[in-house]
Amino acid sequence: MTETGTTTLQSFLSRATAKAAEDFVTAFERIPEDKRAWSAMGDARTAIDQATELAILNGSTCNLLDSRKWPENYDFNDFFKAKDELASKGWDVVKALFEENTRKAVATISALPNDSLDQMIDMPWGPMTVAQIASYPYWNMCYHEGQINYIASMLGCLG
Repeated sequence: MTETGTTTLQSFLSRATAKAAEDFVTAFERIPEDKRAWSAMGDARTAIDQATELAILNGSTCNLLDSRKWPENYDFNDFFKAKDELASKGWDVVKALFEENTRKAVATISALPNDSLDQMIDMPWGPMTVAQIASYPYWNMCYHEGQINYIASMLGCLG
């Protein structure tokens, strides 16, 4: 709450991002260790693959919000390689990066000035506002929590 009793978008998103991270970890850790790299259909995404995405992208979102510019010559194949490499290191390493980059995301979002929220940033798929990009870590973690819970339901360990 601010002094006037209203919540800013930044304070809402920073709190929601932190809570979504806690909820994601809870959902992920519900999956038995020997099933975290399991794929329901051979090429369906695994729990660890989704966790590595979040660990990396929460940090990338901070960089984007700080620079207000998509990286030049960005190669999406590098992202996929980084995910695979990180996943191979196991949950403890993934979790540490996830927590570090989520803390950075929360701090970056909290520090956004109000007058920056409508600023446009050119993205490969079209322009987005700073506010839209600031909402991405929260949205993406909620989305993947749902996917993780679906995996847990297939494994019979949701509850």
